[in-house]
Amino acid sequence: MPFGEIVCGSPGSGKSTYCFGKHQLFTALKRPISIVNLDPANETLPYPCAIDISSLITLQDVMDKHGLGPNGGMLYCMEYLEANFDWLEDRLKELGNDAYVLFDLPGQVELSTNHESVKNIVDKLTKNSFRLAAVHLCDAHYITDASKYISVLLLSLRAMLQLELPHINVLSKIDLLSQYGDLDFNLDFYTEVQDLSYLENTLSNSLPPRFTALNMAMISLIEDYGLVGFETLAVEDKNSMLNLTRVIDKATGYIFVPPPNTEQPPGTIIDEDAGPISRPNIYGLLSSAIGPMKTPGSDVRDVQERWIDAKEEYDAFEKREWRKEGEMVRDMAARAGKIRERKGPGEAMDISPS
Repeated sequence: MPFGEIVCGSPGSGKSTYCFGKHQLFTALKRPISIVNLDPANETLPYPCAIDISSLITLQDVMDKHGLGPNGGMLYCMEYLEANFDWLEDRLKELGNDAYVLFDLPGQVELSTNHESVKNIVDKLTKNSFRLAAVHLCDAHYITDASKYISVLLLSLRAMLQLELPHINVLSKIDLLSQYGDLDFNLDFYTEVQDLSYLENTLSNSLPPRFTALNMAMISLIEDYGLVGFETLAVEDKNSMLNLTRVIDKATGYIFVPPPNTEQPPGTIIDEDAGPISRPNIYGLLSSAIGPMKTPGSDVRDVQERWIDAKEEYDAFEKREWRKEGEMVRDMAARAGKIRERKGPGEAMDISPS
């Protein structure tokens, strides 16, 4: 059964960067991954692309042929892809039944909130046995302003209701949050979408009084649904990427079981002597669902300390650790060279750290 993610979000939210980062992470973990570019305007892809919509249709060709603007042309491209879904279906079959696929959507938010083509394409994928989750990226700088935060909550809620998939909203670029300005509340207020009535004073101070009733109506709408919450993401941070990966895997029910006799990176397969709850790769979905999620970066308070409260201290600590790791690798290489000089060709060498 193939699994995958529908990666959506507004322009500049980091969708392509996320896809590239996930490709690097999964390659290091030796997990299968393929990326499908569904943005007909994206001509400079930072990641290896398994399927590219530009081989079917491009935005520039549509604009030139039909005299449409960028937004109208993008809607036409998605409708064209929907009408020619068999093109996408045939290429997805070539990836195999064990594929894990990222679908990189265009940045026009109406495609995942209002327009029906993407929703219909997603429905066809699920009918083809794809287990999908929607990963909705939102730039973290929106939470530094109350009115922008409310707008991104409404946008996230609309995408959740439109796509009807297991949905993970993500505050991307969390590592840059300290550059955007101070937060009115702690980070967990924004990720857990707590009592939004606390924003009333801030909204009233930034907008004319005639919008007060409208502000409270939007806040009530969001709280009545009670659906929206956020994970955090710093693409260049390994712990942040691993934590988000676990959240997505839990939403889709994906469990990666390496092929027999496959050498895995250290630490990615838990010791067989561990209990069943700690071995989701060996046991089943139930053990994964009830297993512990407490990992570095999984607690929003740790995220705030790492990227907001003590960012400079943590950056300095990481640099020291990287330096130590580099020195250790250099010493091991030097030791291996000395052993190679003493031993003849073909003799075994032991370069494990003493």
